[in-house]
Amino acid sequence: MLIKEVEKALNEQITIEAESSQIYLAMASWAEVKGLEGVAEFMYAQSDEERQHMLKLVKYINERGGHAKVSQLNAPSSSFGSFKEMFETLFKHEVHVSETINELVHICLQVKDYATHNFLQWYVAEQIEEEAVARNILDKINLIGDDKGGLYLFDNDIKQLTVQSSVQIEP
Repeated sequence: MLIKEVEKALNEQITIEAESSQIYLAMASWAEVKGLEGVAEFMYAQSDEERQHMLKLVKYINERGGHAKVSQLNAPSSSFGSFKEMFETLFKHEVHVSETINELVHICLQVKDYATHNFLQWYVAEQIEEEAVARNILDKINLIGDDKGGLYLFDNDIKQLTVQSSVQIEP
């Protein structure tokens, strides 16, 4: 049985994951309109992944005797200035999500909910990977600078871009 404080915090995380999915969907649409097919494909996949993170939380809450709630979402921005600014926004957002996951872990430890603490370790590892991918992308963008040829190659290469996390926890 979930402790009410943990259930409330997990439901707040559902909203954060859903908003993440929407943010990345907006980024995908923006990139697609700008002709950045590879970036759009990457962002559509990120949007789907965030939705899966949300669903994992929904199922966990319900399986533990709580009630997962679907809430209203804030509309994401639909314009990002440049693809570099978009990825800077992505990185900042992933850092924010990491902070919220860490706060959830903290709450679980305070109330001695070790089952949820264990469940959240997957999210901790996932956020290490998400931040690493975003940082890696920004590093590549900084290497490209204003080179249009570099942007073309980056847009093609991002489809295969992944970073192996130093922490591996099976879902």
